[in-house]
Amino acid sequence: MSDTALTKEQVEALLLRGPFHQWLGLTVVSVGEGEIELRATWRPEWVVNAERGYTHGGILATLVDLTADWALVSKTGRGVPTVDLRVDYHRPAMQGDLTCRGKVVKFGGQISVAEARILDGEERLLASGRGVYMTAPAK
Repeated sequence: MSDTALTKEQVEALLLRGPFHQWLGLTVVSVGEGEIELRATWRPEWVVNAERGYTHGGILATLVDLTADWALVSKTGRGVPTVDLRVDYHRPAMQGDLTCRGKVVKFGGQISVAEARILDGEERLLASGRGVYMTAPAK
């Protein structure tokens, strides 16, 4: 468990160690006790339907998962493995950057629960979800 609060810059440096996170164009907007806000920079490669121009649901599920996961960083100091994930889709995500807000629901010594909401530029809810994460101390 993390004894010292990490700055948003420190969290972003940890998050962006992963090439996939870099590809998603993630930036950390804010980090608080059990909360995080990320921004994902839209990419044309996210589009699944060229005629309609909306983003693939897998991208939204990814953003739900990693945002909920990284909401736990104020408690763990690191990303943690996903045990289970549920995602609900509320409307198509069209072209534009996405805001991702996550918060811890329950922090436990072995397993924790966090949730996330993915919003478009007009703050409309696109997807939401909840994940279960393995938060046991790293060995």
